Amino acid sequence: MGEKELQKLVLQGNEACAKGAIYAGCRFFAGYPITPSTEIIELLSGEMQKVGGAFIQMEDEIGSACAILGARWGGKKAMTATSGPGYTLMQEAIGFAAVTETPVVIVNVQRGGPSTGQPTLSSQQDIYQARYGSHGDYEIICLAPSSVQEMYDFTVRAFELSEKFRTPVILLADEVVGHMREKIVVEDGSKQIKSTKQSYVASPQADFFKGENSLVEGQLHDENGKRIGHLANKSGEFINNINKKITDSIDEITDIDTYFMEDADVAIVAWGSVSRPSMNAIKLARGVKDDRIQTKFKPLKDLFRKSLPEVIQTDYSHLKVGLIKINTVWPFPEEELKRLAKNVDLVIVPEMNMGKYCREVERALKNKRVVSMPKCGGDIHTPNELLDRILKEVGVSE
Repeated sequence: MGEKELQKLVLQGNEACAKGAIYAGCRFFAGYPITPSTEIIELLSGEMQKVGGAFIQMEDEIGSACAILGARWGGKKAMTATSGPGYTLMQEAIGFAAVTETPVVIVNVQRGGPSTGQPTLSSQQDIYQARYGSHGDYEIICLAPSSVQEMYDFTVRAFELSEKFRTPVILLADEVVGHMREKIVVEDGSKQIKSTKQSYVASPQADFFKGENSLVEGQLHDENGKRIGHLANKSGEFINNINKKITDSIDEITDIDTYFMEDADVAIVAWGSVSRPSMNAIKLARGVKDDRIQTKFKPLKDLFRKSLPEVIQTDYSHLKVGLIKINTVWPFPEEELKRLAKNVDLVIVPEMNMGKYCREVERALKNKRVVSMPKCGGDIHTPNELLDRILKEVGVSE
């Protein structure tokens, strides 16, 4: 097999997710159409058969989540995609995947809620549900893309992490990322992601279509699938182990990008699509010229000056503002966040919700001044809104 070739494509975020799944070796997809994730289902309904896989449109999201669990135990890497209300229906199956150590990928392209909420608008309101949605104690791995390239890359990484740690992995996107179009780089062929043969806790690795046998048990169980729910000591050890396999490897799982943090005394902590206007706000604060105005044609430059005066005229370069962009939102990267924010006095946390993730940041950075910047209603924060909040908190007037 020759070297893989790179392709440059202009794709929508949801399309990039579907392509990333194919490249990662996903060969089974079950789903139910729901805005704003439907493009993933539409694309995979045709592409899955081309690579020898199977696509099933299920009767609902409960069936979709259960189907991918069965497919994975049948030997195929599997994924489903949904949005808020559908993700709610999947919670029991996610808990079953955690307790049976079933490696699957679940994509949630978030929209505003509760319930039917805002089907065509964006939010980050499912951040706690991604972590605590199913009952009981378990750890989850959850990735939050902010670009079309990351929709592709993080989908591949989700499959890698799920197979290595034998756990469900959540790709927590949103309508903004899912529907934007950008130029990205993708790879041809299929990446060989190996399944671990290690039994982390109790569930042996098995492929039922190759003559192997295992009891897949949703109740607490030992390595042979025998129920231990009535034995307090063994049950407690089991719960500790399915949590520790994630928390003991948090340094390996954690993924954080930083920008302008070398000398920062103010930091924005952001995840997902909100990190994009956060970056633009930091450029404004530091007087960094926006790439959109770098043109040699005077008429275009004049047009940009009229439409984007704040980009050119505003200069608060004396403000030392940086960005901590958290890509792996769960497990929460507490120690790494403490290290990155060590010399920071003020932390601002913008979110398209009522300030949920900020509570985790406040807990980790209890000796810092942490300011929540929630925004609901479907609109993402603008760079100017973020800059205004920075100026307000540091006491700088226009």
